[in-house]
Amino acid sequence: MSIVRAGSKAEALRLLATEGVLALELDYETGWQDAVELGRLGDKRGIKVQYRGQESIAVRSREALVEGLARPKSTFRQRNLYCQFDLGTLADRELLELEAKASRLGDYILAGHLLRDVDAVWPE
Repeated sequence: MSIVRAGSKAEALRLLATEGVLALELDYETGWQDAVELGRLGDKRGIKVQYRGQESIAVRSREALVEGLARPKSTFRQRNLYCQFDLGTLADRELLELEAKASRLGDYILAGHLLRDVDAVWPE
């Protein structure tokens, strides 16, 4: 199995009891509150438990940004969307609309040169 994601404390407890789990990511709003308790349980079973409130996504093109923001969001985490294309090629109105949509989802559109670590890529 290796790395699994839990969307609730109940799911995290179930996954901690599952064979073959090496790491557990807590991906729900109150996960930070449960991280210490679940981390101790995980240590007893040799499972690393981690909570991250955000993730960094490299966005390769305008089309990838539009499509990515149109898909249902599958994570609680704030997504920092680092655009690896020239944001200046977008019309001002389109950029404002995309930023508004990202903001409603709890995400941010950022310039690609700010990217340090990549958690995922939205390809062209």
